[in-house]
Amino acid sequence: MSDRYEYVPHRLLRCPVRDIASGVEGELMAVINENVSDSGREHWVELAYIRRACGREFTTALSNIESAV
Repeated sequence: MSDRYEYVPHRLLRCPVRDIASGVEGELMAVINENVSDSGREHWVELAYIRRACGREFTTALSNIESAV
Protein backbone atom coordinates (compact mmCIF):
# COMPACT_ATOMS: atom_id res chain seq x y z
CA MET A 1 0.00 0.00 0.00
CA SER A 2 1.06 3.58 -0.59
CA ASP A 3 0.93 6.49 1.85
CA ARG A 4 -2.09 6.73 4.16
CA TYR A 5 -3.00 10.29 3.17
CA GLU A 6 -2.08 13.21 0.94
CA TYR A 7 -3.05 16.88 1.00
CA VAL A 8 -5.10 18.11 -1.96
CA PRO A 9 -5.22 21.74 -3.15
CA HIS A 10 -8.72 23.22 -3.24
CA ARG A 11 -10.11 26.60 -4.33
CA LEU A 12 -12.05 27.05 -1.06
CA LEU A 13 -9.12 26.54 1.35
CA ARG A 14 -9.23 29.16 4.15
CA CYS A 15 -12.69 30.28 2.97
CA PRO A 16 -16.06 30.05 4.72
CA VAL A 17 -17.88 26.84 3.78
CA ARG A 18 -21.07 25.02 4.76
CA ASP A 19 -21.46 21.30 5.31
CA ILE A 20 -24.59 20.46 3.30
CA ALA A 21 -25.34 17.37 5.41
CA SER A 22 -25.42 19.15 8.79
CA GLY A 23 -25.78 22.81 7.84
CA VAL A 24 -22.77 23.70 10.01
CA GLU A 25 -20.53 26.50 8.75
CA GLY A 26 -16.82 27.07 9.26
CA GLU A 27 -13.49 27.64 7.54
CA LEU A 28 -12.09 24.97 5.23
CA MET A 29 -8.71 24.12 6.76
CA ALA A 30 -7.59 21.19 4.60
CA VAL A 31 -8.66 18.65 2.03
CA ILE A 32 -7.05 15.27 2.46
CA ASN A 33 -7.22 12.23 0.21
CA GLU A 34 -7.14 9.51 2.87
CA ASN A 35 -6.50 5.82 2.45
CA VAL A 36 -9.11 4.00 4.53
CA SER A 37 -8.17 0.56 3.26
CA ASP A 38 -8.74 -2.67 5.06
CA SER A 39 -7.98 -6.26 4.10
CA GLY A 40 -5.26 -5.12 1.68
CA ARG A 41 -7.66 -3.51 -0.80
CA GLU A 42 -7.04 0.20 -1.31
CA HIS A 43 -9.94 2.60 -0.82
CA TRP A 44 -9.36 6.38 -0.87
CA VAL A 45 -11.79 9.10 0.25
CA GLU A 46 -11.51 12.89 0.02
CA LEU A 47 -12.23 14.48 3.39
CA ALA A 48 -12.77 18.17 4.10
CA TYR A 49 -11.52 19.43 7.46
CA ILE A 50 -13.66 22.35 8.64
CA ARG A 51 -12.96 24.56 11.67
CA ARG A 52 -16.05 25.98 13.36
CA ALA A 53 -16.10 29.43 15.02
CA CYS A 54 -15.60 27.77 18.43
CA GLY A 55 -12.28 26.31 17.21
CA ARG A 56 -13.38 22.68 16.98
CA GLU A 57 -12.74 20.90 13.71
CA PHE A 58 -14.80 18.20 12.06
CA THR A 59 -14.60 16.24 8.84
CA THR A 60 -17.10 15.62 6.09
CA ALA A 61 -16.97 14.25 2.58
CA LEU A 62 -15.56 16.82 0.19
CA SER A 63 -18.69 16.46 -1.94
CA ASN A 64 -20.73 17.75 1.03
CA ILE A 65 -19.23 21.26 1.13
CA GLU A 66 -20.29 24.46 -0.55
CA SER A 67 -19.19 28.07 -0.27
CA ALA A 68 -20.88 29.93 2.58
CA VAL A 69 -20.33 33.33 0.97
